[in-house]
Amino acid sequence: MSFDHLRATYFEESAELLESAYAQLSALAEDRADGDTMHALFRAIHSIKGGGGAFGFTRLVGLAHVMETLLDHLRDGSLASTPDRMALLLKATDALADLLGAEQRDEAMPEGFEKGLIAALAAVVESPGRAMKTGLPATALTPAATDGAGWRIIFRPHAALFRHANEPLLLIRALRALGPVSVSVDLGRLPGLEVLEPEDACLAWTLDLAAPVPRAEVEEIFEFVVDECDLTIEPLGRTVTEAVDAPSDAPPMAAAPTAVPRTEQAAAVQSVRVDVAKVDRLVNLVGELVINQAMLVQIGNAVPPEACPGLVAGLETLSQHLRELQEGVMAIRTQPVKSVFSRMPRLVRELSAQLGKDVRLVVTGEATEIDKTVVEQLADPLTHLLRNALDHGVETPEVREAAGKPRQGTVHLSAEQRGGRILIELSDDGRGIDRARVLARAKERGIVAPDAVLTDNEVDELIFMPGFSTAAVVSAVSGRGVGMDVVRRNIQSLGGRIAVESRFGQGSRFVLSLPLTLAVLDGLVVSVGREAYILPIASIVESLRPRPQDIHDVVGRGQVLSIRGAYIPLLALHRAFGVADAVLDPSRGIVVIAETDHAGRVGLLVDDLVGQHQVVVKSMEGNYGRIPGIGGATILGNGRVALILDVAGLAETTDRGAATRHAPPAAAVLH
Repeated sequence: MSFDHLRATYFEESAELLESAYAQLSALAEDRADGDTMHALFRAIHSIKGGGGAFGFTRLVGLAHVMETLLDHLRDGSLASTPDRMALLLKATDALADLLGAEQRDEAMPEGFEKGLIAALAAVVESPGRAMKTGLPATALTPAATDGAGWRIIFRPHAALFRHANEPLLLIRALRALGPVSVSVDLGRLPGLEVLEPEDACLAWTLDLAAPVPRAEVEEIFEFVVDECDLTIEPLGRTVTEAVDAPSDAPPMAAAPTAVPRTEQAAAVQSVRVDVAKVDRLVNLVGELVINQAMLVQIGNAVPPEACPGLVAGLETLSQHLRELQEGVMAIRTQPVKSVFSRMPRLVRELSAQLGKDVRLVVTGEATEIDKTVVEQLADPLTHLLRNALDHGVETPEVREAAGKPRQGTVHLSAEQRGGRILIELSDDGRGIDRARVLARAKERGIVAPDAVLTDNEVDELIFMPGFSTAAVVSAVSGRGVGMDVVRRNIQSLGGRIAVESRFGQGSRFVLSLPLTLAVLDGLVVSVGREAYILPIASIVESLRPRPQDIHDVVGRGQVLSIRGAYIPLLALHRAFGVADAVLDPSRGIVVIAETDHAGRVGLLVDDLVGQHQVVVKSMEGNYGRIPGIGGATILGNGRVALILDVAGLAETTDRGAATRHAPPAAAVLH
């Protein structure tokens, strides 16, 4: 394994550890901590420090070491966990993240960047009768007497220790920080040069620590390699009886090394890091298999069963295995939205301080999993929305207090899976959208006509216009009209939608609806005239052939379907796409009732239902261009291209979509 690969692995693991650290700090700040929270926080900082030392990141290690010391006192109860100390640890974790980022980019942070934080952390820890270990562990090993209280540690690494970015010398140095250590090395497992594997750990050590420290402190040093070694810790002076010594046929400790076969294997690997490009390649291949399987089924359906009795059963088995393969591959591509959500608390803290506001961020549903491609592109839209909420939404403490609100504002960020989509919601309890001001600004900019009369929803949509802003002053945070249009464009490029709801004086709510995956979905093939379209199964509620008396005309709003006491707006696909030779009478066709994110249910009029198929999603955005109401395209078993419909987008961009948003007063819209 190359040095560059090890370095990249360290930064990937450190990013995950930072996520864990922020999660534990949030739990502590919000009184959600349990008995393991402080230990998990300590382990995260300790791991970042240990790896940083291996790569010579001295400034990072220096800050992490002082944080580690404070956390050690907090978890053993010698110091109390107070809001001020948690805030200091948050700032230190932010600085640690900055130092990590600088090292990853091969840049240098300003001289003295972390010194103030180190001093502040040291000041918290120092107390009468307790000396703080603010210096780094010693870099030299010196022999020491082993008489008196202490511990004998026999440390026998597994062969793969180095491959997992662990360094025994750092562990010995950390042990040396606890007291005098004498070291003897065991060369018994060292093979000859002709069979030596450079990346294997072949040495073992016996370490005598002559210091009356608790056993837990010794165990703590080795806690991250406990699965990567054979480890024995015994009081000095006691005979060690565990089978950790060299085999009886091994040469003496100081004997010259002899060639021995490589028999020791690493512990079972629980996870593996794979290049995303390789996973994408696998996903593409599975997609092609799905298309070929659909073609085989199409051919199989044309063959009389008696002509080839095993064909149908074989195709069914193939379909089952292929579905399991597809689900397994897609699971590899998914990851929790936590990787994006974990970046937001720091943004809220820094922006709140900059704007002079007191804002609390509440995060839920961060374990919700979504396609990795979608997750990676969520950061910028969510950042824009969060900055908008803090700058335009949440008021200053004084203004909130005057309005009868709590001085502290709240922003809620959540994620949940609903059907075949992921809904991400960001809401605040701020001032909401001032529609009169937005409309006046739009008329002033010529975006709408001076005599235009818009609905509340139409006014809210104006904030997504390019270059639109109501800010009176351009600041470092906002006011240039760049952001909300970018948010919508980015979300749409992922096959998603964004909607806004707002109540003036009470707050705003932005809802992002995103596809669960961008690769494969279960779809219902429907026919309209000579055309075929795909409806995502996850959005379908039911299908039926309506009776003539259940169809009603609404003046200026098209038709609605009466079903079980409710009214469902009808959307005729032949009219939406200009398809000739289609069924025009709803009572002679099929109505497929589908659920939309914001507009309730809508009935889609089609000629017939062809069948359910697993289809491979091909992007229209990347191959042709964005088409409202179309979520992508696919290749059917007969080789024809079919469009995959975005039901909610289609309803919003057609005349029948108006019927969805403006149901007749007497209608009880089914939800």
